[in-house]
Amino acid sequence: MISFFNALFNANMPFVRNALIAGLLSSILFGVLGTVVTVKRIAGLAGAISHAVLGGIGMALYLSASGIVPNLPPMVGAILFAVLAALIIGIVSLKARQREDTVINAIWAIGMSIGVLFMAKTPGYTDPTSYLFGNILLISGRDLLLLAILDVIVLILVWRFYPQLEASSFDDEFAQVKGISTPVVFLVILSITAIAVVLLQTFVGIVMVIAMLTLPAGTAGFSAKNMASMMVLAWFYSSLFSIGGLVAGWTLDLPVGAVVVVLAGIIFLGVSVFSMIVRKQKRAPNDN
Repeated sequence: MISFFNALFNANMPFVRNALIAGLLSSILFGVLGTVVTVKRIAGLAGAISHAVLGGIGMALYLSASGIVPNLPPMVGAILFAVLAALIIGIVSLKARQREDTVINAIWAIGMSIGVLFMAKTPGYTDPTSYLFGNILLISGRDLLLLAILDVIVLILVWRFYPQLEASSFDDEFAQVKGISTPVVFLVILSITAIAVVLLQTFVGIVMVIAMLTLPAGTAGFSAKNMASMMVLAWFYSSLFSIGGLVAGWTLDLPVGAVVVVLAGIIFLGVSVFSMIVRKQKRAPNDN
């Protein structure tokens, strides 16, 4: 742990400070969007979007390396694929729920397969591992700026439309009676989640981003009284997991993203078991 703090304040190692800032900025998105994803029970949809992103990354790398679209950033392709996947999944979910699972699985598999195919044909060597599992120690100042901008946008939208968001998250029919356009809210949520996934994959990678969109919020759900408090608690847990994972990963020389998710999973399972024991103890006197 001492070695981490020495590196944190070392002027020659700015990437460590960038990683810490990235963890804190990412925690806002994990906490707020993760709560919405968990409450609306759309983790499967978010998972499909996060994996479809690889298709856009692979396509952008191929177009750039082959000279067809010079200097095309992988993030551009990722965002296009993510938003397209979100809209397709969202529309199908709204219009044909009986086919929802099929479309989700298809988007998931096709997106990843397209990414692998494009990477295989990209001139030079392209390692998909860095995109699948991420490396927070390689995050740039531009990534931090984009994360901060998205944080501000998400917080403003949640503050402005919180009543509509809460109503549509818990009861679609009640929200519609109140005049809320729940399909529009649903598609906006998926689109913002898609963009967030693209930025967050730099932190924990495509494969693990879905875990951080659900584990902190799931942990917060055991003690939160309402959606707002769940967002705040999930934000706190995300920050705790991010900082703890970064320190442990650096100290033990392990992949930070994987350590963060393992830490989050252990805490979530521990809280789940503790809550189950407490509920059983409360029911015991009544059973007697």
